[in-house]
Amino acid sequence: MNHLLAKPIVIAVAATLLLAGCGEKSAEHTATASANTVKADITIVNPASMAIIATSPGNVVAEQQAQIASRLMGFIREINVDVGQKVVAGQRLFSVDPTDIQGQVSQASAGLAQAQAALADAKNDYDRFGALYKEEAIPKAQWDKIRLQYQIAQQQTAAARAGLGTANSQMRYATLTAPFAGVITQKMANVGDLAAPGRPVLAMENPNKLQVQTQVSAEVYAHLQPGSQASLTTDGQAATLIGKVAQLVPAADPMSRTYLVKIDLPASHTLKSGMFVQVGFAVGERSGLRVPASAVLDRAGITGVFVVDQQGIAHYRMVRVGDTSNGMVAIQSGLTAGERVVSSATDKLQSGDKIITTGAGNV
Repeated sequence: MNHLLAKPIVIAVAATLLLAGCGEKSAEHTATASANTVKADITIVNPASMAIIATSPGNVVAEQQAQIASRLMGFIREINVDVGQKVVAGQRLFSVDPTDIQGQVSQASAGLAQAQAALADAKNDYDRFGALYKEEAIPKAQWDKIRLQYQIAQQQTAAARAGLGTANSQMRYATLTAPFAGVITQKMANVGDLAAPGRPVLAMENPNKLQVQTQVSAEVYAHLQPGSQASLTTDGQAATLIGKVAQLVPAADPMSRTYLVKIDLPASHTLKSGMFVQVGFAVGERSGLRVPASAVLDRAGITGVFVVDQQGIAHYRMVRVGDTSNGMVAIQSGLTAGERVVSSATDKLQSGDKIITTGAGNV
């Protein structure tokens, strides 16, 4: 090859390599310049003793509830309340047509009057013949008969008076009132329907006395006792509530072989009757990893955390989370001990951002 031709080729190759090198440095500079710098807390993930949580679905129910039915057979004359209405103890709820009971009261009144008249007549005979018997003007057998008739008249009057009292008490059942303060939750009949004993017309409950009820297995039941704590979470609730076991029903359900557990709610709760609640019970301990709840994010439907590498760069990593307690989230997979995660200022953080540590801690 001609040496004059070789020299331009060498120069061209050298120029190309120089431009490529400059391009790599420029790209690296651009990438470095485009990365954001974020001040945030970094937490070092260390193994920790964690509670083993057994979960079960539960429902919020009213501790005090009642179905209101009439003790009388009769047509419903009026219903004075609507579903959702608040009522006070003793407030009138509905009434039944008392025509039949009024007839019974009238009949009982007439029977009492008749018995009282017979008693008055028997009393006169008792007084008159008693005086004659003292004067030995009549035989003892005749006096015994008069005395017996007087006793029977007394018993018949007492029975008639009790019958009138029963009829009057039945009359009181024609009007039904609220047994406690609460809210009407259901109406099972309308005006004109036939009310009958054992057939509820209204249902009500006290919303100020709510409990969570759940069914647990025999294994979980064995770890519980009155006063045990239970974590309560709902879909629309940001924080976990802590309730206490109020009652353990010792008889298992014959179908599901589970035990009923009743849990008292904390005073600060905002739950409503009928809501679904996820209940968690601590049934032991194990070693595992956990991170602050502030470190766990949901990006595009993917649950993850920002892991900081040795160069201080944040990388979003998907993790599988477990139970949450005391502001800490259990990590079931996705992290290893010793890694560092961002635990603050994560709302606008992106993968590749440079993290400037404002604090560090171990969990």
